[in-house]
Amino acid sequence: MKIAILAAGGVGGYFGARLAAAGYDVTFVARGKHLAAIRKNGLRVTSPLGDLVIEHPKVVEEIDSIGKVDLVLLAVKLWDTEAAARSLKSVVAQGAAVVSFQNGVQKDDVLARHLPREAIIGGVCYIAAVISEPGVIAHSGTMQKLAFGEYDGTRSARVEAFDQACQKAGITTEVSRDIRRLIWEKYVFLVGLSGTTASIRKPIGPIRENPHTRAFLLDVMHEAVAIGRAKGVALPENYAEDRLAFCDSLPATMTSSMHHDLERGNRMELPWLSGGVADFGKALNIATPRNSAIADILELYAAGTH
Repeated sequence: MKIAILAAGGVGGYFGARLAAAGYDVTFVARGKHLAAIRKNGLRVTSPLGDLVIEHPKVVEEIDSIGKVDLVLLAVKLWDTEAAARSLKSVVAQGAAVVSFQNGVQKDDVLARHLPREAIIGGVCYIAAVISEPGVIAHSGTMQKLAFGEYDGTRSARVEAFDQACQKAGITTEVSRDIRRLIWEKYVFLVGLSGTTASIRKPIGPIRENPHTRAFLLDVMHEAVAIGRAKGVALPENYAEDRLAFCDSLPATMTSSMHHDLERGNRMELPWLSGGVADFGKALNIATPRNSAIADILELYAAGTH
């Protein structure tokens, strides 16, 4: 199985490195200092599950220079989805499937504006990994899971092949017959975690312990559930309460990548997370006061402050 990784950030770099270490033909797409460091020193991963170094990885600057591949793992930031989709036309025309492990629920609709629907596999990833320095991916915690599946619920040969590759690479997997629901389940939690930690500027511990901020977190997730149910996603009515209980099981110091981005002055995925819930609410005539407030409060920081 030939696999392309677009791009070799925290998510793509980690899972791509695990697949490459298992012997699969993996080509990474990277830019700038990260690309230069990978070419010079290889791609390094630090992880509680075991460090690894891919000594001489295949790495390119543009994906259309790769040629024919079987599968593209898409892991760019959400604002780059449109450009990434356009860049994938050539490899998809040669038979590649695309599975996005990005955040949000809008990603595959954006891909489908540029690529055939049948080329797109639904995906969700669960991991905390970042580029700690050029050429180095730092994985924190032990969670490293990929869930994926065809949108029509079938268990296709390409999904089976990727599942086998992941298992050989030591990656936890779930092949789903209802991948849209899984994507929305993660979205509900992610909207709650990112929206509250970024707007309150605290990790999850203090937020869940204070009755006012705990209620705020629950309301944020309730709104996301209401939007998903209105869109026909099979989320239980009490799913926000389920995710609040999950929040209670997390380390008190856990925060979100959006909170990290805010603190560092980086661009944030706000328009697709709380901003996305607010936009869906306007389109569906569903009130989303908490998420709308988060989007408004963070608006001045959304593009980054560098």
